Amino acid sequence: MDSGGLELALVFLLAAVLAVPLFKRFGFGAILAYLATGVLLGPHELALVRDPSRVLAASEIGVVMLLFVIGLELSLPRLVLMRKPIFVVGGLQVLLCGAALGGLALLADLGWRAALVVGLGLALSSTAVGLQLLAERKQLASEHGRLAFAILLFQDLAAIPLLAAIPLLGKAKATGLGWDEVLRAVAVIAALVIGGRYLLRHLFRVIARTDLPEVFTGAALLVVLGSVWLMQRVGLSAGLGAFLAGVLLAESEYRHELEAQIKPFEGLLLGLFFMAVGMGIDVHRILSEPLLIAGGVGALLLVKTVLLFGLGLRPGRLRPRSAFLMAGVLALGGEFAFVVFDEAARVKLLDQATHDRLIAIVGLSMALTPLLLMLAGKLLPVDRVQEKPFDAIPADRHPQVLVAGFGRFGQIVARLLRAQGIPFIAIDPDIEQVNLSRSMSSDQIYYGDPTRMALLRSAGAERIKVFVVAINGVEASLRMVRLVRKHYPKARVFARARNRQHAWQLVDMGAEALRETYGSSLEMGREVLVALGMERTQAETRMRRFREWDEALLEQQRMLQDDEDALLQATRDARKELDDLFGDDAAAAHPKGSG
Repeated sequence: MDSGGLELALVFLLAAVLAVPLFKRFGFGAILAYLATGVLLGPHELALVRDPSRVLAASEIGVVMLLFVIGLELSLPRLVLMRKPIFVVGGLQVLLCGAALGGLALLADLGWRAALVVGLGLALSSTAVGLQLLAERKQLASEHGRLAFAILLFQDLAAIPLLAAIPLLGKAKATGLGWDEVLRAVAVIAALVIGGRYLLRHLFRVIARTDLPEVFTGAALLVVLGSVWLMQRVGLSAGLGAFLAGVLLAESEYRHELEAQIKPFEGLLLGLFFMAVGMGIDVHRILSEPLLIAGGVGALLLVKTVLLFGLGLRPGRLRPRSAFLMAGVLALGGEFAFVVFDEAARVKLLDQATHDRLIAIVGLSMALTPLLLMLAGKLLPVDRVQEKPFDAIPADRHPQVLVAGFGRFGQIVARLLRAQGIPFIAIDPDIEQVNLSRSMSSDQIYYGDPTRMALLRSAGAERIKVFVVAINGVEASLRMVRLVRKHYPKARVFARARNRQHAWQLVDMGAEALRETYGSSLEMGREVLVALGMERTQAETRMRRFREWDEALLEQQRMLQDDEDALLQATRDARKELDDLFGDDAAAAHPKGSG
């Protein structure tokens, strides 16, 4: 089969429709499905696609778009908040794993430049696979899940200079490092950063005024591919340009719209990229050198597991079990390694045989990791449910309220509305929750992602008077509030806040934030005071006074949230005020001289 045109599209769709659900059913993930399908259909097996290089060249845009989306997510405040786990633990992981694996490469008779690239390339873990494994096991919010995310974030950052340096290292090997090329590359990067900072927002402001989604999509692709072209013109990595473009737009008001426009292309092209990588894995080489490849996979997993476990214990301050789980998730090779080794082979840092071995080692490590976690990790079994499309919402419904998220928080709101005879519609992205609620005759709940504009439109959002955002995830909650405020500015938005920082963000967007455990905690505090002998009316008064004081403090801290020093001082002052809040009452209750 010729690897172009309609045949390629059919092969890719076949993988998506058949292989991905099958692999996910057994907990292996979509990426492994693409890799396995690529191996099967590539030139080394069924040979349905005889020229994977053409597929790989086209699909590399998916990696470029992944880097652009990563750049969009790396705002400066987020980096500052996570600076210690990102830069300390993440930096140590890359340095130690890179040094250890690079040392093994030196022992395998590779030159120091090649060993440097191989060590650092193997030190990177798969962001897509790692986050998927954590999400499937509901461990993203756990201690080891947060630390794993921070390490992956630093790895994504570290991949950028590594990709940028590979062409220079390759040229240095052949002809000596040309400082004129370095200066030209620095000048182009500076021009992209300075020009992009002042021009991109104006460009998207003009595009947004057209109110044509396809034009906005075209502009987003133009920025990504234009940045890529500019970097390639000076011999640098395509991913560097895309990443810089994303960072420049991370703080703009168009960040989430850009991410929504790019995500579909990123997902499809990344799937095609992994298929192309699978097509490039030479199964015959693995079979002809089984001990060498198996030894490479074992060394990779062992070295990274040991070092990650140690880093999780000491700088990461995890318990041994959590440190082991984090190490198990991150010990595999990563998708960036494919890009790094392809780039190194292109500039002649690696010969073809070494490149093929490394690709096989990384691919096999990605395939084995879910299996190893399944064997070692029956500690946290995951109930798997069959996926199905979003529910179709009847067009004849005319609710006044939309409840997004139907967990314990959203259900209480919905029950109160039902008791008053107020029509509402509820949407929840958890199919198990939807099925459970419907089994208890709650026919007003539908399965779907309430952060998607198309679903909100189908739910009749233009007629909604009140949106109740009770979604579990902080990012999803903010995304929905931002979407509603933009498209339905006249509606009122009541949003569940996870904590004070989340409440500040929601209020800044124009929502009315209600901290999820705040009211029940105050009620329990009142009952504790009564149990200790205080009159109920006095306990009610004190609870009310505390609530007024705390809400005023919340607003004061919101105004200072961007000034870390001022916020810290305000928090210290608040502790002193809290100590004196009921001081007068205590003095009146126990005057001097009383027994």
